[in-house]
Amino acid sequence: MALSKKTVRDIDLSGKKVLIRCDFNVPMENGVITDDIRITSSLPTIEYCLAQGAGVILCSHLGRPKANRNMEFSLGPVAARLTELLGKDVPLIADCVGPDAEAASASLKPGDVVLLENVRFHGEEEENDAAFAGALAGLAEIYVNDAFGTSHRAHASTEGVAHYLPAVAGFLIEKEINFLGNAVENPVRPFVAILGGVKVKDKIQVIEALLPQVDQLIIGGAMAYTFYKAKGWEIGTSVLDDESLEYCRGLMKDSKITLPTDTIVAPAFAPDATPTVVSSDAIPADQMGLDIGSDTAARFREIAKNAKTVLWNGPMGVFEFDAFSNGTKEVALGLTECAGTTIVGGGDSAAAIEKFGLADQVSHVSTGGGASLEFLEGKELPGIAALLDA
Repeated sequence: MALSKKTVRDIDLSGKKVLIRCDFNVPMENGVITDDIRITSSLPTIEYCLAQGAGVILCSHLGRPKANRNMEFSLGPVAARLTELLGKDVPLIADCVGPDAEAASASLKPGDVVLLENVRFHGEEEENDAAFAGALAGLAEIYVNDAFGTSHRAHASTEGVAHYLPAVAGFLIEKEINFLGNAVENPVRPFVAILGGVKVKDKIQVIEALLPQVDQLIIGGAMAYTFYKAKGWEIGTSVLDDESLEYCRGLMKDSKITLPTDTIVAPAFAPDATPTVVSSDAIPADQMGLDIGSDTAARFREIAKNAKTVLWNGPMGVFEFDAFSNGTKEVALGLTECAGTTIVGGGDSAAAIEKFGLADQVSHVSTGGGASLEFLEGKELPGIAALLDA
């Protein structure tokens, strides 16, 4: 599915002031960015606008400051990283609206780039307040949304601004829609979807959207234990999604569903807990499942390797603990060995493939967690719906 919205290519940017909504919601520890993929993913759009002779004003949220000016959530480290990546000074403006922002906009020249401070320092951002959106829009002449990861939210900087300015998509949004859309609507077969994560209920709408399209739907991660319970098997102290048991019973009648045949269990949820491999129908009552077993991991890797389109969303186990990371790593390796189109659907699976150093060996790693899921579910994303139609 191609993006049916105008992009930065479809609008004259020369000499214009362009407000770009990016997703700079990066993980940080003690003020240091630990993963900058969301920043590097925004560079093609920023560099294109600068090359076209625009003055660029960047805005984003970071974390959840809860409408307070909490400097723990300042975009200062992002401005510093952008300065390095772009090879030009990217000053951080002290606020996203008001006198400081207006002065920065007034003095902006073609080829200049500035970053506004965290939009979520203002409660009006998440309320999609019209006056606040208008104040943001007043800084520029064109609006570009390149924040796929927040496009499922109708906030002032993602949706509200589009009502005041000519609004188009950036290259990252275009890429996300093209990859995720084509995977579901026009896949090269065999098309395999691999779903992990904690609760079945969180993935029901994705399962319903994907099941008619896929040739095989693999279920792993903590979700699998609810399926085992639905079969009447003992799952010990493993995670259980009680309210989805009936749904799982019905789903298992579909021949496309593939479940793990062995499981790695441990007596406690801890990185140093002793792992044991058991058959999935023989989980001890005092143990909890924390990963798919080695036989299942090898089988899932082979299925991914031999597919022509693979969509993966959700880890196979507690990959943050090394002793329980093998299942997730084997699936990631299967994607890297696949000669077809391989898509990692954001969130924890994106974090996992980054951890294993394999992100550059798949076709696309989505930058959106919730946005990727909602798009795959077939929902309209407000931040994209508000843009000009192609």
